[in-house]
Amino acid sequence: MEKERITDLSALSREEAAARMDELKEQIEYHIDKYFNEDAPEITDREFDQLTREMRALEKAWPDLAQADSPVRKVGGTAKRTAGVVIPHRVPMLSIQDVFSREEVDSFVNDMIATLGDGTEFVVETKIDGLSMALRYENGELVTAITRGDGRVQGEDVTANARVIGDVKTRLKDAPEYLELRGEVYMKEETFLAVNERQEMLGRKPFANPRNCAAGTLRQLDPEVTRERGLSMFVFNLQDARGIRFEKHTDVYEYLKERGVPVISTYFVCRTAEEVWQAIEKIGAMRGELAYDIDGAVVKLNDLNARGRFPATAKNDSWLVAYKYPPEEKETVIRDIELSVGRTGRVTPTAVFDTVRLCGTNVSRATLHNQDYIDGLDVGIGDTVRVYKSGEIIPTISGVVKEKRPAGTVRFVIPGRCPVCGAPVVRESDTADMKCTGSACPAQSERHIIHFAGRDAMDIRGMGEKNAAALVSAGYVTTVADIYRLKDRRDELVESGLVGREKGTDKLLAAIDASRNNEPDRLLTGLGIPNVGKSAAKAILRVYGSLDQVAQASAEELTGVDDVGGITAEAVYSFFHDESNIRLIRELKELGLRMEMQEAPPAGGVLEGSVFVITGTLPNLSRKEAADLIEKNGGKVSGSVSKKTTYLLAGEAAGSKLDKAQKLGVTVIDEAGLRAMLGE
Repeated sequence: MEKERITDLSALSREEAAARMDELKEQIEYHIDKYFNEDAPEITDREFDQLTREMRALEKAWPDLAQADSPVRKVGGTAKRTAGVVIPHRVPMLSIQDVFSREEVDSFVNDMIATLGDGTEFVVETKIDGLSMALRYENGELVTAITRGDGRVQGEDVTANARVIGDVKTRLKDAPEYLELRGEVYMKEETFLAVNERQEMLGRKPFANPRNCAAGTLRQLDPEVTRERGLSMFVFNLQDARGIRFEKHTDVYEYLKERGVPVISTYFVCRTAEEVWQAIEKIGAMRGELAYDIDGAVVKLNDLNARGRFPATAKNDSWLVAYKYPPEEKETVIRDIELSVGRTGRVTPTAVFDTVRLCGTNVSRATLHNQDYIDGLDVGIGDTVRVYKSGEIIPTISGVVKEKRPAGTVRFVIPGRCPVCGAPVVRESDTADMKCTGSACPAQSERHIIHFAGRDAMDIRGMGEKNAAALVSAGYVTTVADIYRLKDRRDELVESGLVGREKGTDKLLAAIDASRNNEPDRLLTGLGIPNVGKSAAKAILRVYGSLDQVAQASAEELTGVDDVGGITAEAVYSFFHDESNIRLIRELKELGLRMEMQEAPPAGGVLEGSVFVITGTLPNLSRKEAADLIEKNGGKVSGSVSKKTTYLLAGEAAGSKLDKAQKLGVTVIDEAGLRAMLGE
């Protein structure tokens, strides 16, 4: 048993304090090891926090006894947290009502002045595009950090991660009894680019934008990763305080700045609607110069007491609004329109234009989707166009500046011949898509091979984009069946060095050979049938058991399978009744690929009746391995969170699925939780 926490430091002698610090050091390090390395905590987070708080109090009282390797100086960087642990809000973290016009801003400001009188002050400040987090301080010590969650009832406990964010102060000098601050966690553009560069270097999917990266980083399980990724934070509101009183929002900012707490750095104090609008325009003009993304300007009452006169709605506080800027738009000149051919033969045009900077990033390309889209814009090579980022993410051309069109410029027309193989390009009936009709088009073959070998399909390690392109280009692979004939040309491949020398070639051939034993649902996924992803493939094979039986099913019968609708059923039926595909399946069978599912797992598995959704990056399991483990024990894996979901298995960068699960009340577990359910 551990000793009861000592609260009266004055009762301790110097020798007793030193002895107690040694005891605490041993206990804290023991529990860090159980929690972080063994995923087997023996005490609650609250009990652990009590130990660390006592240690900090002792070190503060006897600073000369504090050791350089004290665990409380590194606890934030070592102890893991548990995904999805929620705690109640003490003060709601409501959203901000968005407005989109000057009229709406003027109306808000003038209504406030009409109620409160002339001289009413407003603060106009930047609205950072990040993730809200509240920090709770007790007597100057950071005790809890919580995300917005549902905003009113509860949020996710991210204290361990907050402690390693450089802008988060774990201790405030001359602090009151209680202080709760709300801020925005974000990632600077320079930091974001460095993180994505590292993701690509490690072979991981890059983040879509800084906000997604910040959100995923704050929620992941290892605080050391949070520390490495370099999140930032600005405080933008006082949620609650005991033992101190503030009159104005700007007073809070001054108080926090004196204590080294980063607050919103760009703000203006205004007294009229005209001044407020001028401040909004000034902030808007700064957007491209800031080191971080903003998506608006917030207008809020400066008088903290007056805020109480405006009751909150179900979703929003009523004493502030957020003006959302229209998408940043710039003119540029189209220099070329490139054509690419996808796995299904779809020809996609992409505009290549002079580089412009939008929302903090350089942009030089935007998809033109299809001929209808091009016709609607009336765009051609040489045109000056207006470009913006849809959703602050996707580069999009909004229109052509006709008065700047050079003489002789004509609307672009997708050629009638494939840019890769020269086969005719035709428009699909009832769609806007133009498709290459070449059955042996290298571009289609290449994309098909990449899809077939991908992680969600046959999972052939080493058959990535580079090697697939090389094998198709050299004529070694035309169809997926050719992949399994490569072993017969092993010596040629080694000599050419196309996929590496002897070691690299043998490694790829071994991975190809091992994939023959994959369950046929993976093969069905890899065949590239429209709308048949891994979930639908699993569902189909659960019912039919083999590809031969799937081939014999009618479209109507296939619609009876979970996750299979009419369009998907027709696509499956059409695939298995096409002569070239019938030959392909026969070849794959002769080459030794499995066509029948193994016997279904026995009923009564410990996870029987449970529906899992997997999201994020797990510490020790791939998503495929986790899904296999769940299904082996009788559970079912789905691709989306719904009311039918029993558990969300969450790892690093869980994202929107975690948000939805919490809103629906779905139980969230991590990898350790899954293993515990399985009795491991």
